[in-house]
Amino acid sequence: MAEAKIKSVQCLSMAGLHHMAYKEWGDASNPDVLVCVHGVTRVSDDFDALAQSLCKDYRIVCPDVVGRGRSGKLHNPDLYRIPQYVSDMVTLLARVLADGEKQTVSWFGTSMGGLIGMGLASLPDSPVERLILNDIGPSLDGVALRRIGDYLSQELRFPSFEAGAQWVREVSKPFGEHTDAEWHKLAADVLRQDKDGQWSRHYDMGLAHPFRSITPESAERDQAMLWAAYDAIRCPTLLVRGEHSDLLSRETALAMTQRGPKARLVEIPGVGHAPTFMHDNQIAIARDFLLNQ
Repeated sequence: MAEAKIKSVQCLSMAGLHHMAYKEWGDASNPDVLVCVHGVTRVSDDFDALAQSLCKDYRIVCPDVVGRGRSGKLHNPDLYRIPQYVSDMVTLLARVLADGEKQTVSWFGTSMGGLIGMGLASLPDSPVERLILNDIGPSLDGVALRRIGDYLSQELRFPSFEAGAQWVREVSKPFGEHTDAEWHKLAADVLRQDKDGQWSRHYDMGLAHPFRSITPESAERDQAMLWAAYDAIRCPTLLVRGEHSDLLSRETALAMTQRGPKARLVEIPGVGHAPTFMHDNQIAIARDFLLNQ
């Protein structure tokens, strides 16, 4: 079984320096690079199954976006926004691509990771040559955004790992059916024990700060900017939607097949926001798009 190496890169924000950790799978000399970026409260470990399956074909890089997992925190929580994340990924790619003369970059982004990928892929001279958007698009449901904001701002502590894992399982029901072992991993990846023996989610509570400042007017501006970014993308794009997603509507998904890169749409039945790509049938969707274009 392949194993990942844990590395880190130093990044810059307007408030100073911070480090971003990442897991790297596969041959470091492989010119075909796949970057996998997680959702808003998740971590790089979410992609272990996908990376295990594809690491013979790709050098796979899975960052913990700043404020999550093994990465550092931002000194100014108001900067926990897509532009900062895109900037960090440019720094990461400068590190990852430094040794190769001809390298290709593919991107797999779940939810927030997809928004980061859209931002990067839309830029002139972007290195992204293939893009997978996992249950995310330029139009975001307001009710779902408020749900995420409420979820982020809950400073929960659990008396035991089991109690925390049960909570993660309950709030993650939209992920769909998983085995007990898979639910255990999904919880273990994001729960950490503190010095008092309590368990909590492994992210900076400052992530909730930008959500508190969302207004109808700012949400409308953000949506217009996201659509402009999407329309500027020129690389082949796959859009994956959970059948019951409350964040990516089917109307938006269909619009994305007609605009910009005219994404190919695949819906996964029995799943909401967002497919975990822990299962062979979901991994096969990504494999087919990445290797059979």
